[in-house]
Amino acid sequence: MISESASAPRVDSEVGPLRAVLLHRPGNELKRLTPRNNDQLLFDSIPWVDRAQEEHDAFAEVLRGRGVEVLLLADALRTALEDPRAHAAGVHAAVDDRRLGNDLGDSLRSHLSGVDAPALAEALMAGMTFEELPSSEGASLVRKMIHPHDFAVDPLPNLLFTRDSSAWIGDRVAISSLTMPARRRETALLDLIYAYHPRFRHAARAYGAHSAPIEGGDVMLLSPGVLAIGVGERTTAAGAESLARSVFADDIAHTVLAVPIEQSRATMHLDTVCTMVDRDAVVMYPLSRDSLTAFTMRPKGEGSVEVDGPKPFLTAAAEAMGIDKLRVIDTGLDPVTAEREQWDDGNNTLALAPGVVVGYERNVETNERLLAAGIEVLPIAGSELGSGRGGPRCMSCPVQRDPL
Repeated sequence: MISESASAPRVDSEVGPLRAVLLHRPGNELKRLTPRNNDQLLFDSIPWVDRAQEEHDAFAEVLRGRGVEVLLLADALRTALEDPRAHAAGVHAAVDDRRLGNDLGDSLRSHLSGVDAPALAEALMAGMTFEELPSSEGASLVRKMIHPHDFAVDPLPNLLFTRDSSAWIGDRVAISSLTMPARRRETALLDLIYAYHPRFRHAARAYGAHSAPIEGGDVMLLSPGVLAIGVGERTTAAGAESLARSVFADDIAHTVLAVPIEQSRATMHLDTVCTMVDRDAVVMYPLSRDSLTAFTMRPKGEGSVEVDGPKPFLTAAAEAMGIDKLRVIDTGLDPVTAEREQWDDGNNTLALAPGVVVGYERNVETNERLLAAGIEVLPIAGSELGSGRGGPRCMSCPVQRDPL
């Protein structure tokens, strides 16, 4: 249960001591994955759900063991939906008349309007097939022609990756504008949680959910006031510029680095290329070390933005952070091992404090290199959790960190 009396959400860096985090324990939405739809739903394979839940539970326990409050998205959604306004908005988000037709859409809308908050939350997360729709009066061509196991309400198996759908920047929350069709409805769920849950309903927004595409996996708080935003498969240059303008207007950042990354599944977000592991250190895929660049954006006055660059990313980041240089810990020196461990999210670590990170245990060489650099690694299993292409950072949305 999420306490209303807990400290106000605030995140100013990637490595400040983590106090509260939003996770999503895999649920029935993963049981919707089949060989017929897993590619469309952005999974590389079909996970063993029970094992994925066990691995996620162990991940959450590692966090709790280090004093982190673990907030579960499903619990937060159910609480938010107790508010009649949120319930009505949730029903609206679930029903797509363009797919169902008016009669079938009205039937589903009427059904969902009458269910309680837990049942609506389950439908919003796990979806509904046409076979599961309530019977309706009259004929429906859609119902007669569609396959009964097709989805009338799409499931959201990528809810597991809570980093992408929202990100806290200072005391503001940025609701992502998700790029892939399979993930777009996640935005509506996060909107409901942040608007109607007692813990979050007074939080200010830094970015609108219906603006240009941007995803939280591309947003990195290098230090207080300094953001890096990856621009690639999921985040557009327009999205990065729009977020920069928002944080400048709200005076929660003074520098934003736009970092072009390859538009491919292996590097879908900036945090698949590098993550921060200490105040002045990153773990990084070695092939990106010298090729990664950045455009530097700063406020120019009267709402305009000044853009400089590009420069090498490591140089631009150090200058913006006011340090001599960023220490870089490579995923691996052997190019084959480095490529394998980058694919297995070796760079996608979650910092619990400066010099303390959670990483997948399977990335043996990356973890050894982190340890050799003085970084404590808390290993977790991820054989099933990783089937959707995401590591510990992807699976966590920090809600509160202590200042550095």
